[in-house]
Amino acid sequence: MTSLSHTTTQPVTAGTLSRPRVWAWPLAALLGFPIGGYIANLTVGAVDSLGPALAGGLIAGAVVGAAQWLALKRFLPWLWIVATSVGMGASLAAGAALVDYSIDRADLMLMGAITGLGVGILQSLVLARQGLAGAAWWAVANPPTWAVAWLISSYVISANIDERFTNFGASGVLLYALVTGLLLAWLFRRTESQAPAP
Repeated sequence: MTSLSHTTTQPVTAGTLSRPRVWAWPLAALLGFPIGGYIANLTVGAVDSLGPALAGGLIAGAVVGAAQWLALKRFLPWLWIVATSVGMGASLAAGAALVDYSIDRADLMLMGAITGLGVGILQSLVLARQGLAGAAWWAVANPPTWAVAWLISSYVISANIDERFTNFGASGVLLYALVTGLLLAWLFRRTESQAPAP
């Protein structure tokens, strides 16, 4: 029974929040998004129809979710990986179909916002389940962050944007990592201030 306690995560308390590893979050994003997108692109190809959008989103989301989980596994259960993968697969499929798989900047931003909404909602449910105060802000912040991250990437990868990637590249990740990293730090501080002493 004792060995199980080392493999399960517990809801956040003041004791578990004493030293959050939020510093690892940007590194996880900078590795997870480009690697996840690259693996998805190699595996299923361009996001130009429903099947590749769904499969590519599931693959990229699993890699991104795993990287994020590794960064904060002290606080996040493995369910985070599932939430990220399913959220990205379903919402990328919906967003890409809505814009008819277009790569115009406005369409990429809309697709990004929809993908960020799906991922943000499912991830915020995991954060709420872990007891993070204000977890709903995660769902609010992700859609515009994903949209602007796609806008930034569209200027940097303009030469090969027609490859129709599952997610924005490293240039957009810089914004994503900054916004979500600051938000995570704020959520942890807020939860710590409200948590009962151990």
